Amino acid sequence: MSALANRILSLDESATIKMAQLSRELKSQGRDIVDLSLGEPDFDTPENIRNAAKAAIDAGYSHYTPVAGYLDVREAISYKFKTENGLHYSPQQIVVSNGAKQSIINTVLCLVNPGEEVILPAPYWVSYKAMVDLAQGTAVAIKSSVKTDFKISPEQLRAAITPKTKLIIFSSPCNPTGTVYSKAELEGLAKVVLEFPDLYVVSDEIYEHINFNNRHVSMATIPGMEDRVITINGLSKAYAMTGWRLGYLGAPLDIAKACDKMQGQYTSAASSITQRAVIEALTGDQSARKEMQEAFLKRRNIVYDLLKEIKGLQFNLPEGAFYFFPDVQYFFGKRFGDTVIQNADDLCMYLIQEGGVSVVTGTAFGDDNCIRLSYAAAEATIREAIARMKKALEQLV
Repeated sequence: MSALANRILSLDESATIKMAQLSRELKSQGRDIVDLSLGEPDFDTPENIRNAAKAAIDAGYSHYTPVAGYLDVREAISYKFKTENGLHYSPQQIVVSNGAKQSIINTVLCLVNPGEEVILPAPYWVSYKAMVDLAQGTAVAIKSSVKTDFKISPEQLRAAITPKTKLIIFSSPCNPTGTVYSKAELEGLAKVVLEFPDLYVVSDEIYEHINFNNRHVSMATIPGMEDRVITINGLSKAYAMTGWRLGYLGAPLDIAKACDKMQGQYTSAASSITQRAVIEALTGDQSARKEMQEAFLKRRNIVYDLLKEIKGLQFNLPEGAFYFFPDVQYFFGKRFGDTVIQNADDLCMYLIQEGGVSVVTGTAFGDDNCIRLSYAAAEATIREAIARMKKALEQLV
């Protein structure tokens, strides 16, 4: 009998982390693997932000901070919300955490009781369901497909809501699909939410600045939604600060206070040094951020053109983030030697073992028919990876 608790025994391992780990293991064995599994910008953090952190170290910012974050940091975030998003969160409505992931789990643990339902428009980020499971809630997926640009409709949302529904979690721009909801589409979903007074929305906006065709629209700006939305954001993607570990939320005051209380019991505050860098990141020179966005757009277009050369893939043109999520059903039932592809999991293992390229199964994101590939990598790496994919897929008969 295992000494481990049921909550960890039943918890799924992150598929993205699992594939990245497998890539490292194969590389350590001398295998030539090109990794497109992790959603991590390949850029370094902009120099002005790095310098702000160095100055903070020299200034002695090495002590405990308020659990919710330094006041002037929360003021900078409040200013960002107001000027960039049209949101009016006071510093008291903001909680700074160790990454946007912690901001989301704080919210889930504070709002979801055992047995309550959380709606996840699918495909969804891998950790959403695991977080719901940890809260002993029930995840309810709403399916979409490449044919609908991986978007759900208001009618689908209304049909999924029951008396047990407490929360909806979604991202726009979306990980894993790159889908971006327009203002009109968000208004359609908000109209449904407003029919249910006890229903809240977690709007994960971590890819806000990697948005190619539209000005980002925050769900909480839709009339009537300000008190129903918890807005999640952070620095990892837009500012290439994945290792700095800082995210934040803006929420109705009672929810923000609850998240502050929750965080105070298991991690306390985010890094004092990273917090000082936040002010420079949000209020300083934004040119590096814009240059990275332009690079991602160029890469998006390269990947789109290259994937069009692979027979059998179905995919949309992502409007944001840095992922493609092609439907790969065409390859199910095909084989190479003794290897038979039954599903997306099999295809991912085939691609890494035979093609030397690492991608992530869509099963982890709530879609058994797709795979996710990240183009947060150098152009040469992307071209090599997709060339390997094309060759490997063409071997399947």
